[in-house]
Amino acid sequence: MTHDAAPICLARPLPGLEHPPTGCAAARGVNGRPLHAAALKFFWGPMDCGKSTMALQMNYNHARQGRRGLVTTRIDRSLGPQVTTRIGLAHSAIEVDGLDLRDLVRDAWAEGVRVDYLICDEASFYDLEHIEQMAELVDNYDVDVYAFGLATDFRSCLFPAARRLFELADSVARIQVEVLCWCGREGLLNARVVDGRVVREGEQVVIGDTMDSAEVRYQVLCRRHYRAGDLGDR
Repeated sequence: MTHDAAPICLARPLPGLEHPPTGCAAARGVNGRPLHAAALKFFWGPMDCGKSTMALQMNYNHARQGRRGLVTTRIDRSLGPQVTTRIGLAHSAIEVDGLDLRDLVRDAWAEGVRVDYLICDEASFYDLEHIEQMAELVDNYDVDVYAFGLATDFRSCLFPAARRLFELADSVARIQVEVLCWCGREGLLNARVVDGRVVREGEQVVIGDTMDSAEVRYQVLCRRHYRAGDLGDR
């Protein structure tokens, strides 16, 4: 007669331990498969498709079921440590600039605060190191990570962080809220507009908005009109 081996400790440190991961709250069975598998998920789409709204909705859904998470952001449109949406929702957040996400979670555990997941808004603006840290939190600490962000910049080129998320994430999903070009076709690309003209050179990240009054604004266009630089009649 054979007996299954005892589960092997995975990685999540128990709150209060000074040197994680010596204890854990997750385990692997005899076949090495995790009994609970955390995941890194990337939700992407053009501007105005509701990425930040979905991030806050996901945080609400998980918290409602008793899970505890942290909300992070970088370069929110408000320029403050919060996640804001164009439909008026807002939530306080942790600005990740210069921050190690692993330390963020470990420090919370050391203070006895459970962290089951991270909500990472504006993920396309994160450093590449942050994406590697997300993967490590999932694989070694059993923390779910849900990242939300743009895929491409105003030149229609992938953001480095978005590219790495496409490479590493367990699942990648385009947000299904359809954004329309002025012509009625599906909007795919984020055009940067200065003085009424589409610009194709400049810094990759420049803060702007979709409002006409913005000094630097962005407009979502279909591929045809993005390539033509045609903003339609406004």
